[in-house]
Amino acid sequence: MDKQTLTAHLNEDLAGELSAIIQYLTYAAKATGPYRPQLAQFFLAEVVDEQAHAQYLANKIVALGGEPTTEPRPVPPAKNNREMLEAVLAAERQATKDYAERAEQADAFGDKGLAVQLEDMVRDESGHSEETERILRDWPV
Repeated sequence: MDKQTLTAHLNEDLAGELSAIIQYLTYAAKATGPYRPQLAQFFLAEVVDEQAHAQYLANKIVALGGEPTTEPRPVPPAKNNREMLEAVLAAERQATKDYAERAEQADAFGDKGLAVQLEDMVRDESGHSEETERILRDWPV
């Protein structure tokens, strides 16, 4: 794994985090029904973690000599609360998978600090997935 390839992958991850921030903010605004206050709060609470991840990635990309992306991945449309939660779950699972892969790449590159930070981000994203799964478990179809 060379520096340029690692930086390109980190920029893909940064695009994912920028998308997550937009997704959570948008879904908080769109939540409806009797659980709106709880869902809006759930979505907004996730923004802080995603923002911290985005900032770390942007800083690391610059440290590696790259230019951080400002283009988020597309945010999936969702018509109702269940679709929003399902889209969030898919995004969190993808982030967990991406960060686990990136941690291996960082280790192969020889950047142990990056590998450890990415493992911490795997833990964060896994926790987000588990919480979303629990919310969806008894959600009406």
